[in-house]
Amino acid sequence: MSVQSPIVLWDLDGTVLDPAGAITDGIAGALRSCGFAVPENLGRFVGPPIGESLRRFTDVPEDRIAEVAAVYRAGYLAEGLDRSRVYPGVREVLGSLRERGVRQAVATQKPEHIAVEVVSRFGLDEYFETVSGAADDLAQPSGFGRLHDKPAIIGEALRRMGALPPDPARTVMIGDRSYDADGARSHGIDCLGAGWGFAQPGELRDVCAAVAREPGDLAHLLQQYTDR
Repeated sequence: MSVQSPIVLWDLDGTVLDPAGAITDGIAGALRSCGFAVPENLGRFVGPPIGESLRRFTDVPEDRIAEVAAVYRAGYLAEGLDRSRVYPGVREVLGSLRERGVRQAVATQKPEHIAVEVVSRFGLDEYFETVSGAADDLAQPSGFGRLHDKPAIIGEALRRMGALPPDPARTVMIGDRSYDADGARSHGIDCLGAGWGFAQPGELRDVCAAVAREPGDLAHLLQQYTDR
């Protein structure tokens, strides 16, 4: 029986990519443009699908969620990406893992076609075997089996890599929100918290195997999953 190669799955926004206000300012602008109030703590919008966040944190009625989301997406692609950047130190971690033969993929709740464009725009596609994202970021969450929720998105990444079910000793997720940890747990694998992202205070403490304060901390934390 062959031993599975180590696999590291990465969330995108708040983990690999610093949106630098592209998401929060974009959401605020879209809400104002459509005539809605802007809620406090827009950092909560980084991570979940936009439809879920609009339902939970704003007074946008169901029949106008698609409109607000469309305005936001258009602005994000036109201007927001130019303001984003890869977090310092992340590219070095990606390169080190690749050199050691670790397989890597993106598992993000961003719509997949946008996530693929983002990864390509920042020259990150050389590190990832696949980019697994949401099929629809507007639909109501309905549990495993739908590509707009994290468990299904992680599962799809693993399926494409021929690693479903995964080896929990050699597979790990890295993400900055509890959604990432919940999705990883649904497949029996650990999640390492990206402490530089958009987690709310205490959000990652009890749901992640460990929390890295900065990307450089990942080298040590990943050893137990990636060392041959």
